[in-house]
Amino acid sequence: MALPKVLGLETEYGIQQRGGGDSNPIAASSVLINAYVAQIRKVGWDFEDESPGNDARGYARDGALPPDIETHLVNAVLTNGARYYVDHAHPEYSSPECSDPRQVVLYDKAGERILAQSMIAASRTLPPGQDIVVYKNNSDGKGNSYGTHENYLMDRSVPFARVVQHVMPHFVTRQIYCGAGKVGTEASSTGGVDVTFQLSSRADFFEEEVGLETTLKRPIVNTRDEPHADAQKYRRLHVIVGDANLAEVATYLKVGVTSIILSMIEDDWFGDRDFTLAAPVQAIRQVSYDLSLTKPLPLAAGGTITALQLQWELFDLARKYAEDRGLASVGEDVGQDVMRRWEAVLNGLETDPMSLATQLDWVGKFRLLDGYRERHGLSWTDPRLAAMDLQYHDVRPERSLFAKLAMERIVTEEEVQEAITEPPPTTRAYFRGKCLQRWGSAIAAANWDSLVFDLGSEPLRRIPMMEPLRGTAELVDRLLEGCTSPAQLVERLEDAHRRQ
Repeated sequence: MALPKVLGLETEYGIQQRGGGDSNPIAASSVLINAYVAQIRKVGWDFEDESPGNDARGYARDGALPPDIETHLVNAVLTNGARYYVDHAHPEYSSPECSDPRQVVLYDKAGERILAQSMIAASRTLPPGQDIVVYKNNSDGKGNSYGTHENYLMDRSVPFARVVQHVMPHFVTRQIYCGAGKVGTEASSTGGVDVTFQLSSRADFFEEEVGLETTLKRPIVNTRDEPHADAQKYRRLHVIVGDANLAEVATYLKVGVTSIILSMIEDDWFGDRDFTLAAPVQAIRQVSYDLSLTKPLPLAAGGTITALQLQWELFDLARKYAEDRGLASVGEDVGQDVMRRWEAVLNGLETDPMSLATQLDWVGKFRLLDGYRERHGLSWTDPRLAAMDLQYHDVRPERSLFAKLAMERIVTEEEVQEAITEPPPTTRAYFRGKCLQRWGSAIAAANWDSLVFDLGSEPLRRIPMMEPLRGTAELVDRLLEGCTSPAQLVERLEDAHRRQ
């Protein structure tokens, strides 16, 4: 049976410091995050278990460049269980571990609010006339891209080659509903296609089918093998091919449908069904450039298929899977809701894409910009449209064009405000967050799979958290309530471990 899909999103935000001469994005990111964490008790990140160079294939191609670990930059853990830090000259918010797609939407949206609050906090520390602006997007318009990464818990025993075979066609084609939309292109070559507006903001930047890199020669399927859990049992599929979504329905479908596809792969549900594309790197751009959704994509076994047709094929397989096996790995109720929304969105894309303008980023953005363009008689190359594209992604609610659209919600604003400080109750993030809330001054450092306590005497005490679905409210609330000090908590945990 497929494993429960513990999930998370990592978002690198675009950043600009204005009014102070040349902007240094590393310095601006540090000011931004420090201004926020100064309002809370700061707990730093523990780099003990970081291993970004591990490759799921068991080898790394000559010249491969795994991500650098920048231990000298600001790196904090928040009471909602999230990580907030400077990564490659960008502020990055990594959500806490979530137990279903709806929870992912909730904590991703909480991240947006944290960035907005950080801008306000930073403005109080900057000289008059200066400010920092943050955008939830994926490129600076000058050929530089920054990522929105997804993470999915998977069974280590599933052959990685099987994962690649079946997830690749999904990654290439899912942008028809989870693309963020983009004016123009930053690709050096478009194959002769005149790209005025495209579905995805990220498709221009992928050059390999499979690989370890995340900043150069980006692959559609990333091979980083760093489970942040028991490596004998688990794999963390690290997905770098997605866009930064503001629309909650798009985020919900992005992680929800992918979770179902991965569960099907784990259960070997595809059998001999093979949708392998002949040229995935070319195809991911072709799909992004094709607003008509009718471009045929060559299949490796011969014949062609459109992105929409391929998603329908995946949906039909998933419907049979749900009927036969159920969707417990995604959460039965949430999984069934994902299926309903997936089908409705595919129907909408087939009949009238503009009917989805309140659900999908690329559709909402296109309708907004195209309406403005027509009213003012502009060409798609007019710089005002590029500026509006950027303004769509502004995290400040009062300045964001996205915020002015009546987009459908998956979660309530009350839930989002609570998620800014409170951890999800259904994963180990709950234990991390609650310990930070109660005993932050006694925690020397934290990471995804451990907490390091400083009890005032040598040595530091590391509490491992190798099971993502342990440390939930159901499992640890009584323990936490029964402890009056961090020393008592550590003693009880170590006693329990010795008895196992």
